[in-house]
Amino acid sequence: MAEANRQIVLDRLPAGDKLGPQHFRLTEGPRPSAGEGEALLRTRYISLDAANRAWMQGATYRSALESGQVMAGGALAEVLETHVPHLKPGDLVFADTGWQDYAVLPAKRLRKLPAMEPVTHLMSVYGIAGLTAYFGLLECGRPKAGDTVVISAAAGAVGSIVGQIARIKGCKVVGVAGGAEKGRWLVEELGFDVALDYKAGGLRQQMKEAAPEGIDVYFDNTGGEIFETCLFAMKAFGRIACCGAVSQYDGAAPPHGPRGVPGLIVTKRLTLRGFVVMDFDDQREAALNELQAWVASGQLKVQEDIIEGLENTPAALIGLLNGENRGKRMVKVR
Repeated sequence: MAEANRQIVLDRLPAGDKLGPQHFRLTEGPRPSAGEGEALLRTRYISLDAANRAWMQGATYRSALESGQVMAGGALAEVLETHVPHLKPGDLVFADTGWQDYAVLPAKRLRKLPAMEPVTHLMSVYGIAGLTAYFGLLECGRPKAGDTVVISAAAGAVGSIVGQIARIKGCKVVGVAGGAEKGRWLVEELGFDVALDYKAGGLRQQMKEAAPEGIDVYFDNTGGEIFETCLFAMKAFGRIACCGAVSQYDGAAPPHGPRGVPGLIVTKRLTLRGFVVMDFDDQREAALNELQAWVASGQLKVQEDIIEGLENTPAALIGLLNGENRGKRMVKVR
């Protein structure tokens, strides 16, 4: 009997409600085979990101998800079969496999990843999370030594790396996260100067105390109240790197945004730049070299949150959206 291919399907799209287990179902089909110009991949680790939820709301930098599809997502995968010269069985690639054991994809889209231990670093600090942090801060935020840099979702996959890079660059680093425990971790383990707890209330006052002269660079992962708080605390000529808006992905649509923003942007001469990591693909190798040097020297610590089992992927994503994780969350498939 052929080996089964377990798949997690997006059974129905959330319609104004928060994402829950009822939106997914686990199914099985036959293991596929690679054809000419294709590669058969075995999924090893699935990346979990707030963007998974955003894709359910409509088209972004990729097509919107639809009910009945295998849930979309990137993964670290192993090549099992291929008929192209640049790949061979056993090679590792990062690919949009979706949430399933096996996937067949066009081989020309796949790039062999370097061998390293632990391989999970290819998903975190040397993957999309690390590169997003690197380019978002350094290319969009353009921090200078002595700048005050504020990061929302600071204990997450991207934010925890952004803060450490800002520290390496000689900045004052303020992280915004949910809960005192995460705040202690940011300060005591990762070297942030200050951690603010948005769940404790009074965020504007906390920000005034943490950055009394204002913010030079804000790295936005959340949108919503934290974005508004930081926007009105920016210094003249401040820079905002807009990476995500996780506070607005799950549940009912948010109310109107802050008033008076256009005038504020003009009078303070602010720069707001949205980006996705693919914008900087031509600089990828140089960025990886620098990230690897920082990890090797101990200047950059890697935090990974690994959940076991494909069947636990929906719950792991729901937990990520609720702020359960510290660092990069991923699912080890088997």
